[in-house]
Amino acid sequence: MLTALKGNIIEALTPDTLGIHPHSYLVLEDGRVVGIYPVLPDALGSASVTDYGDALILQSFADMHLHGPQYEFMGTGMDRPLLQWLEAYAFPTEARYADPAYAREKYRILARDLLQNGTTQVCMFSSLHADSTLILMEELEKAGVTGYVGKVNMDRNAPPYLCETTEESKKETLRWLDECKRFTLVKPILTPRFAPSCTDELLTFLGKLKAERNLPVQSHLSENLGEIALVGQLFPDCPQYWEVYDKYGLFDSKTLMAHCVHSDARERAAIAMRGVHPVHCASSNNSLMSGISPVADMLREEQQVCLGSDVSGGTTLSMLHTMANSISASKDRGSLQQDASQALSIEQAYYMATSAGKVFLGLKPGFSEGELLHAVVLDDTHLPKLPNITLRERLLRAAYRLDDRHIRAVYSEGIRRL
Repeated sequence: MLTALKGNIIEALTPDTLGIHPHSYLVLEDGRVVGIYPVLPDALGSASVTDYGDALILQSFADMHLHGPQYEFMGTGMDRPLLQWLEAYAFPTEARYADPAYAREKYRILARDLLQNGTTQVCMFSSLHADSTLILMEELEKAGVTGYVGKVNMDRNAPPYLCETTEESKKETLRWLDECKRFTLVKPILTPRFAPSCTDELLTFLGKLKAERNLPVQSHLSENLGEIALVGQLFPDCPQYWEVYDKYGLFDSKTLMAHCVHSDARERAAIAMRGVHPVHCASSNNSLMSGISPVADMLREEQQVCLGSDVSGGTTLSMLHTMANSISASKDRGSLQQDASQALSIEQAYYMATSAGKVFLGLKPGFSEGELLHAVVLDDTHLPKLPNITLRERLLRAAYRLDDRHIRAVYSEGIRRL
């Protein structure tokens, strides 16, 4: 069946290029993109049109780093650095997810709220509990959110109430992977919480499992100076943090590494050479006093940098606000270094919040022909009518001014979900 959405269509084609289509038609066949047209061609004239007037039709968002069990305490403890915050808030809350009924209640809310914020694609940490991780995947799939979810692996440097034995971690990971076969929209991703939380034996196991089953990996890298120092103590044979993951076969083009705040030129060169995808999390980097990631440098090095809300270190589930936070943080870095080239553009922020995540998920940038539609319709018509404002300027303003109240529709996998 042919359908079409009409409005002001903006797509992220490259980190520096927007595809801007004023008052155009986004044509679909059975939910898959046929193309974008200023006027409907005769051959597509039978399409049923949903006219969104002067609204913005954007790609829906890909949140490539967040912690599912932390959503409930978002905004709490923002006066503490990372390691203290984990001990005071993150670990005690995550322990509650040993209860499947508790997990079901909280994850249903999270799945709903992601969709209401226009996020339809994710890479997400669960807790170390296999059953609750499966519940998270179920709730996301029911809501129409796609992507990857990982059962956390953690067999050391964690509180006794939230720490597996190495054998438990191995066994539960294998059980979880076997049960993931029933999902179609949400897939498994190996998730060592971060290098200090895993013994050599567990990292070796995960590296072999990745190779045997061709699985993706997500973890943290160079987020905090205290964390980096701990890595140096635990892995003295690895001069830099990234080399720990590389040593165990967990550092390649199927790997997401969140933060990379303190990644120097050598570490960034390794990221680029291996094709690893960094995930920039500006809100949590600020909230947990970790620092400001060198995102502009990474983009110049042609890295596929994604964006993550990093809930709950991050203080918003909105990827619009995450885009704005990223631009603002880059300006702070530029001010501190007296280097205007550190400032991100709206083109870069929008690409990182949408197409960069799509690329990691095996898709193409923009509204690509043949792909199932992922889109969000934003209504900014209540904002002041400025003379000669461009669609690019409206996109930038939307990142700073709009939120879930201004989302008129959300499409995922070719289906309208909201």
